[in-house]
Amino acid sequence: MTEIVDILLSFVTLTILEIVLGIDNLVFLAIISQKLPKEQQQRARQLGLTLAWVTRLMLLASAIWLSQLTKPLFHIFSVAVSGRDIFMLLGGLFLLAKATQEIHTELEPEEESPNFKLKAKQYGWVITQIALLDIVFSLDSVLTAIGLTQRFWLMALAITIAILAMIFASEPLSRFVEKHPSVKMLALSFLILIGMALLADAFHFHIPRGYVYFAMGFSLLVEVLNLVRRKRRKII
Repeated sequence: MTEIVDILLSFVTLTILEIVLGIDNLVFLAIISQKLPKEQQQRARQLGLTLAWVTRLMLLASAIWLSQLTKPLFHIFSVAVSGRDIFMLLGGLFLLAKATQEIHTELEPEEESPNFKLKAKQYGWVITQIALLDIVFSLDSVLTAIGLTQRFWLMALAITIAILAMIFASEPLSRFVEKHPSVKMLALSFLILIGMALLADAFHFHIPRGYVYFAMGFSLLVEVLNLVRRKRRKII
């Protein structure tokens, strides 16, 4: 009986954590998929989340290799650098660069037609960007899962449910972000915040994710209040 309760608690905790850790991935997916033609966006989001699911299961199956990623590869002065640190550094830099580029595009759009989108042949580049970030986000997610339980089937089930929840949430989130430009700008600022958190992790300065998600949640609440206020003013 005690073992069953322990399994249930581990499963619920792990599933919630996987969903929360997947917010990073979901925000990036909502932003980057909008660069594609309308008819390709949903497929790109579904493919991106499927890649995230496959990546996490593959990393989960390589638990021994993952444990070696935390071992120091070399030292810079007194700082030990591991494979995980390198992943986090590259992922953080990529997020910072991508978010900054998108903000620049929003504020100073290129002189193209209003309906300008990436060409169909660049669909693969968008998927590649999603896949690269999937690896970084999956690494953080799987390491958290391994730290909570050693039951492979339990981790795999929690990850699968989290991905299904993200697939369900990706469409309304993407539509909401696309409909409200101010929310899109806020989402891009979230990506900068997440990128800085990844860089801090890479340099062994851990920022508790609770602080990051609280800041994101508070900012989102303020923006929702602003949207409600604007909607009421239009009615009046």
